[in-house]
Amino acid sequence: MLPMITGFINYGQQTLRAARYIGQGFMITLSHTNRLPVTIQYPYEKLITSERFRGRIHFEFDKCIACEVCVRVCPIDLPVVDWKLETNIRKKRLLNYSIDFGICIFCGNCVEYCPTNCLSMTEEYEFSTYDRHDLNYNQIALGRLPMSVIDDYTIRTILNSPQKKRG
Repeated sequence: MLPMITGFINYGQQTLRAARYIGQGFMITLSHTNRLPVTIQYPYEKLITSERFRGRIHFEFDKCIACEVCVRVCPIDLPVVDWKLETNIRKKRLLNYSIDFGICIFCGNCVEYCPTNCLSMTEEYEFSTYDRHDLNYNQIALGRLPMSVIDDYTIRTILNSPQKKRG
């Protein structure tokens, strides 16, 4: 008779333990109902990037001195810099600059080590294309400002100002 009583006691203890575990799981589930949703509706809502986000690289052609520091510090030797030596002034003249964002790892070394600060990181992160060759940006595509900057009220005011139209 004693083993039967201990069996019932063990069964009761196991039942109470299972009920406690179920209750704990239910309390965790209820605690998540008060949180705000993390999901965003992507094409219509966009994530706010952090201050140090490393997105698409912006290039300013006029500032570049064709020193090729960006190519030397790049872990994959990605930027393609074409230049011509001007013998009369003994300086390099930049002809072409391009980066293939299909290969770029966005490490930011080129931006950090550029002596003239002609490279900068933007907040742009949407690079979806149907053809990977469209991700090879030349100096014209790299020089374009991202849409978030162009849509900014202060930039629109400057672009539409009468002083800008005269010059």
